Amino acid sequence: MNSTTSEEGTSNPPGTPERCDPGRPKCLRAASPDPEAEVLLNVLNLMKRKPVDRFNLRQHRLAWRLAALALGRADVVARVETHAIPGPYEPIRVKVYRPSLTAEAVPAFLWFHGGGFMMGGLATADAICRHIAAASGVIVVAVRYRLAPEHDLYAGRADCMAAVDWVAREGRLLGIDTTRLAVGGDSAGGNLAASVAQRHVEQGGTALRLQVLAYPATNLLDDFASRAENAGGYILTSDGIDAIRRLITQGRTDLADPTISPAFARELRDLPPALIVTAGFDPIRDDGLAYAGRLREAGVPVELLHYAGQFHGFLNFDGVLRAARDALDRIGAALRLGLAAPAGETAAPADRTMELSAQCRDDGAWAGLPMSRNLAIAWLMLGERLESWRWTMLHSTLTDLGWTQALNAFPLLNPVSVCRELLGQYFAPIQAIETYQGNAHARA
Repeated sequence: MNSTTSEEGTSNPPGTPERCDPGRPKCLRAASPDPEAEVLLNVLNLMKRKPVDRFNLRQHRLAWRLAALALGRADVVARVETHAIPGPYEPIRVKVYRPSLTAEAVPAFLWFHGGGFMMGGLATADAICRHIAAASGVIVVAVRYRLAPEHDLYAGRADCMAAVDWVAREGRLLGIDTTRLAVGGDSAGGNLAASVAQRHVEQGGTALRLQVLAYPATNLLDDFASRAENAGGYILTSDGIDAIRRLITQGRTDLADPTISPAFARELRDLPPALIVTAGFDPIRDDGLAYAGRLREAGVPVELLHYAGQFHGFLNFDGVLRAARDALDRIGAALRLGLAAPAGETAAPADRTMELSAQCRDDGAWAGLPMSRNLAIAWLMLGERLESWRWTMLHSTLTDLGWTQALNAFPLLNPVSVCRELLGQYFAPIQAIETYQGNAHARA
């Protein structure tokens, strides 16, 4: 991959991290991962795997699916439906998450899953979509798109664009208010969401209210400093990026094409407001920060949530990471606000940078007890997952009995979860500091 350089004579787009950006986080990377993130990374790193290639791709896909299902919380929503909608090549499968059952038309949020353009699917996005639906009160539509290397990168984004177009045109059949739509995705899905938002504006489609980009890969061509800084040990590695790139660029894919790398688009001015999530221990962290800077330069309001102690992909693990729950709750709140106004009206979008971390504030309490803190956190995380799995199984078995949800909220029946929450608030509370408040330029 190329290194980021100036725009003249190179393929690199404007807005690289070296440019002055007043909204850039003050702390890019914490001294160490957040305590819960550190424990989870230690466990995941025990499973050594070779970088993905054509021969082991199936195993990588299965491993990612199992990890997402095991460590995602799977919040209860009123109803989940699977539909097939028309696609450019074949029908596109979508999963519709309804937070409540109502006869009124409800705003919708389309979500494109991550996975390096070649892994993931509706199952790996399930926990994220459930959490966002419950937190926002809007319908969440997860889209299954064609993956590489079986298909080129243009195929997947054609599917995503077709899904947005269909929902904007026919969403009323699913009880969706087609005047109040938003798109989003994580990692590769963030790339797709950014690309779809750009194409949607170019084609004059129904105005999108918000684009949510979680650690997005908007520039697939260039390297950033964060790649060397976070080369190994944080799920997505430098070697892994090279391996993914080899698989997704077979054929005539041009990574400088703005359709493939949204960061290369020349005009960003009329795009919808953005909520961007970045993580300190992410090799593509600076990619997301650069795109946030470019959007702000174009007058697009950006709410940047920077988790300095987290890693690439952390949203998938809301079953064990409080930071993931915090981020998904904030995404839900942004969607609730951004999609609340009726047609013809818009809520004032946020343009700010929030820096969030959960560093342990009382390490002295664990002095002289090697590994005791991490072992305690690991046992509490495991205990909470067991309690959560119990209620998930009970609710799936007794799906028509609403009292299971009431019991789930009863503290005495979830002692480990309550204990972990109290200890987390004392030893490592999630601290949020606003380090930038901007005023986006008026749009032409």
